[in-house]
Amino acid sequence: MSEIKKKIYCPEDDQELQKPFIDKDEWCDRAGYRIRMVHGGFEGTNVKFQFCFPQKEMFKGRFFQYVSPAPGPDEECASLHRTGVDDRVIFAVSHGAYFVESNLGSFRATGLVSDATLKYRSSAAAAEYSRKVAMEMYGCSRPFGYAYGGSGGGFKTMGFIENTNAFDGAVPFVIGSPLSLPNVISIRSHGMRILRHVIPQIMDAIEPGGSGDPYEGLNEEEQDALREQAKLGFPMRAWLQSPYMDMGSLPVLAPIVKQLDPDYFEDFWTVPGYLGADPNGSARRERILMETSIKEIHIPSEEEKEEAAKAAASEGRNNVDDAWKKGTQESFGKTWITVNEMPGGDDLYIYGCNLTIKSGEAEGSTVVLDSLDGDKFIPGSGFGLESVNAIVVKAKPGDKVLLDNSDYIAVQTYHRHQVPELEYTAWDQFRDENKQPIYPQRSRLIGPVFAFDAAGAVQDGHIQGKVIVVAALEDESAFPWQADWYRRKVASANPGMEKDIFRLWFMEHSNHGDYSVTPDDLHIAPYIGALHQALLSVSDWVERRIVPCESTVYTIDDGQVIPAATAKERKGVQPVITLTVNGSDCVRVKPGAAVSFEAYAEVPDNGGKITSVDFSFEGETDYPEKGRMELMNNGREAVVRTTHTYKDPGVYYGVVRVKSNLDGNAEDNFTQIVNLARVRVIVE
Repeated sequence: MSEIKKKIYCPEDDQELQKPFIDKDEWCDRAGYRIRMVHGGFEGTNVKFQFCFPQKEMFKGRFFQYVSPAPGPDEECASLHRTGVDDRVIFAVSHGAYFVESNLGSFRATGLVSDATLKYRSSAAAAEYSRKVAMEMYGCSRPFGYAYGGSGGGFKTMGFIENTNAFDGAVPFVIGSPLSLPNVISIRSHGMRILRHVIPQIMDAIEPGGSGDPYEGLNEEEQDALREQAKLGFPMRAWLQSPYMDMGSLPVLAPIVKQLDPDYFEDFWTVPGYLGADPNGSARRERILMETSIKEIHIPSEEEKEEAAKAAASEGRNNVDDAWKKGTQESFGKTWITVNEMPGGDDLYIYGCNLTIKSGEAEGSTVVLDSLDGDKFIPGSGFGLESVNAIVVKAKPGDKVLLDNSDYIAVQTYHRHQVPELEYTAWDQFRDENKQPIYPQRSRLIGPVFAFDAAGAVQDGHIQGKVIVVAALEDESAFPWQADWYRRKVASANPGMEKDIFRLWFMEHSNHGDYSVTPDDLHIAPYIGALHQALLSVSDWVERRIVPCESTVYTIDDGQVIPAATAKERKGVQPVITLTVNGSDCVRVKPGAAVSFEAYAEVPDNGGKITSVDFSFEGETDYPEKGRMELMNNGREAVVRTTHTYKDPGVYYGVVRVKSNLDGNAEDNFTQIVNLARVRVIVE
């Protein structure tokens, strides 16, 4: 698509990937569909693939190829774990496509390969070979192909569509930029550490009926941390996810940062300008660095370990939120450790702390700690380490240990010392009036190192097909401004062509996770339906020249992406909702009083029709009141008026969930596009 004179990879020219083989070819029944499952690889390499073909009468001449954030050695089979609306295989075959997945040449669970370009080369080669199998099976011409992946898989998907000729289009979703890692995770962790005692009041302030000022009541250090986090792009409303939000992949990223920049972890504690060198700073206050000895170790039974390991394996772990856990050390079962002398203080910061064994049979082994339960240290996940279970069986009471959270605290402000080019305006807060960094800087930016390793290339915007990006406005792990960064990159690389080749759909109230059932269905609207629709829309764009819905209209203010207020102004694909209770966003009533709710929903132009409007009044996650909606404007608008009586005192949130579909089809569960709205009811 782009006119840049760059070399575009063609699988036919790659001598390393010229000998495909098939080692399993069989038909099976899955969710009511008859599917031909073809598994194989390329001789002389670690590359493996899985193709899932529908019966001939269902095939419409296309394939969808999923790209995992962190492929492992058996990644080509990872999507076979998914079910229901999250079933990538059934979505593909039920919508006229066959499904492709590859392990991208990974030979171990971290997804590492000796040559990062193998990731896009192997995927392109698998795509082209799948076409040969499909043409033999269906007697068809060359099938169209579309790659899609989120988070780290989004890096890869952008790399595929920019650097190969194997795909006609792509749908990267919840994407980062070359400055994502470790910076978006470090700032999140820094904020969660500093703000952990005031998170409830931040949440209350940004809920309907709250003060609207999340800084109110915070001390200066807390205000500074919250402001720094917001300006770097962490969505303010993402704090509503905090009850189930952890530090993410930082315990895994920190050791990699240390490999790339080992001197930083010394400079942080000793050189002026780093937080750790400030004797009055929070880093010094919460640092743990002490020697003690093991008092007691609890090792789970073999039954507990087996059950926990099976549960982890059943998850598949190729989702955007958990793929990074592959290859980490983990504690399967209820493992805990107590020590003879505890660090001082009542507010110990344990998460990410290393417990290194200094004597005995397990000497030199390290366990990364997750939490403290009374006096029990609970292990968590860490990168490149011996398994927790293997360590604890060798450790004994009396063994000397070192407790040290120095590295984990240090990495949390690494972003301050990684100020990039001026195009990354989220870092303006770390520049002075002359656009120079205000903090000491490291010798190189390591974000592009992560980006290249993820995809075999760093994004340049020179796409070779049509692209629809799906991004989440409450994304805690891939800040929303990064999708705009990529939009601008594509526009710059393809002057005057953006509307002909690119769309960006922002999803309100959606977070990072790619699942249909979220951790909190009363706060989070899953984007999985919009993702599926994006795949169908990009294929229609390529194959039938049907122009997709326009990009979402938004502004960016101090790192925060703000969508236009109404459906007509906002565009995109998601319905826009207004919900009131007794005409407001918050009401106070007496027990037994009936309150009135009114919901108004509208889809954008060419956004199809409203398909359902459902209510939850008292925290019911199944939205028990199914909307008796009044449809207007040929189904593009809906109004629902209803009442509810609260019997008992308390604080309640009324929530409305609205679904729409571009074809107006309420029966296609794969392509329902969701949004929600909330109001507060105080019964006193």
